Amino acid sequence: MDFALNWQETEKHLAELRDLVNQWLDKLTDLPDGCPDRLKAAMRYSLLAPGKRLRPTLVLLAAEACGADPEEAIAPACAIEMIHCYSLIHDDLPAMDNDDLRRGQPTCHRQFDEATAILAGDALLTLAFETLSRYVEPADRAVQCCRLLAEAAGPCQLVGGQADDIQSPTLTPTLDLLERIHRRKTGALIECALTLGGIVGNGDSEVLNGLAEYGRAIGLAFQITDDLLDLLGDEKLVGKRLQKDNKQKKLTFPSLLGVEQSRKRIEELIEAACRVLEGLPIERRHLVALAINLKSRTH
Repeated sequence: MDFALNWQETEKHLAELRDLVNQWLDKLTDLPDGCPDRLKAAMRYSLLAPGKRLRPTLVLLAAEACGADPEEAIAPACAIEMIHCYSLIHDDLPAMDNDDLRRGQPTCHRQFDEATAILAGDALLTLAFETLSRYVEPADRAVQCCRLLAEAAGPCQLVGGQADDIQSPTLTPTLDLLERIHRRKTGALIECALTLGGIVGNGDSEVLNGLAEYGRAIGLAFQITDDLLDLLGDEKLVGKRLQKDNKQKKLTFPSLLGVEQSRKRIEELIEAACRVLEGLPIERRHLVALAINLKSRTH
């Protein structure tokens, strides 16, 4: 009962934070005349589509946990969502995962065309760093945020994880390989979100390290639930085509560990994430509730 009550409070708060993020994403992509109308439409089509906004809300929750007003962290929150959206647009392309449904609507290249989708992803990637450099103050903090986000989105993290994921059908399947792929492909941006929020909230090194560790744990837990949803979920709730990993013979947690062991691994990761938070001098109730709720995620 305690958790149910806490989750109701957290769910309401997350909805408020999502609204704040959506308002700012709308503002930041209301671009001047120099941006071609079709490109702008494609960017906004993908970025403003209904979504969980997990990564930007984690930025805001981390900043808030450190005592800052969530709106102080809105620039890094929007920047990380732009990076995430760019990666989805490119992942959905025929040369990558070849998907035709994302967030309950046709993917960007289906709604527009492949060239426009590639350019929309490119534009969101660069707009993310413009947003950080323009709105984060002071300048040294903006530089720090740009560097951390670039690392998380770069060749050794997000992009490298995606590259290995594409190659996974040809690689020897091991748990170490699978976790290395997804700690980069999915986990890097989630970990970065917590760190960026902690930086804006003036968290000290102990807090930043703890938030990063929490992010690593829930990032992997989120990916395992994603694998389970692809196998067992409801396509209408998930908002994208399911069973595609099996069809492409990709390495997933259920294919390697089975469904029950995958669920057990989620439990272990959530417990580890909550233990980390217990040792930090921050307001942690929403972060704890969010982690626990991952177990019952349906989309």
